[in-house]
Amino acid sequence: MELQVLNGNALSVNDEVFGREFNEGLVHQTVVAYMAAARAGTKAQKTRSEVSGGGAKPFRQKGTGRARAGTIRSPLWRTGGKIFAAKPRDYTQKLNKKMYRAAMRSILSELVRQERLIVVASLDMAEPKTKLAVTELAKYGTNDVLFVTNGDDANLLLATRNIPHCEVLSFAELNPVSLVGHEKVVTTETAIAKIQEWLA
Repeated sequence: MELQVLNGNALSVNDEVFGREFNEGLVHQTVVAYMAAARAGTKAQKTRSEVSGGGAKPFRQKGTGRARAGTIRSPLWRTGGKIFAAKPRDYTQKLNKKMYRAAMRSILSELVRQERLIVVASLDMAEPKTKLAVTELAKYGTNDVLFVTNGDDANLLLATRNIPHCEVLSFAELNPVSLVGHEKVVTTETAIAKIQEWLA
């Protein structure tokens, strides 16, 4: 199949990468697994055995008119321990490389079908100016854009960092969450070639 390059010629690409059927279940699983792997999992709370204090019985068993209590660190008491305390854990989900690459192919193919993937010859920017980036974004009719570059994107990165919903990634940093999270994906011909080499 062919992709039309903005202000240029058609670019021939592999149907196996950009012409696949959309697999919603696999894409959902991949996005969830990617986001889960990004979680720190460092939340920690203390159980009744870990909270300091509480060695002595706070008051006698009978005769006070109050409910019996054996420790001031009971979860029923203020400053007591948590019943089901959160502990550090690993949220990583098992996902095969084959499944990950298949999901990426499915996402890219769907972007092509929806005409949300735009190929340009170059994303070079003369100066790191936000005004220049806004002018560039005006060509696509939205600020919700993911730029996929060749890796030499210093000026573009600086020019777009103050624009909401605008993200710049090199082809090596491409991920499913960024691909599905933007209205348009703008990529260079070189980046397309690298992506195709990776996923073919």
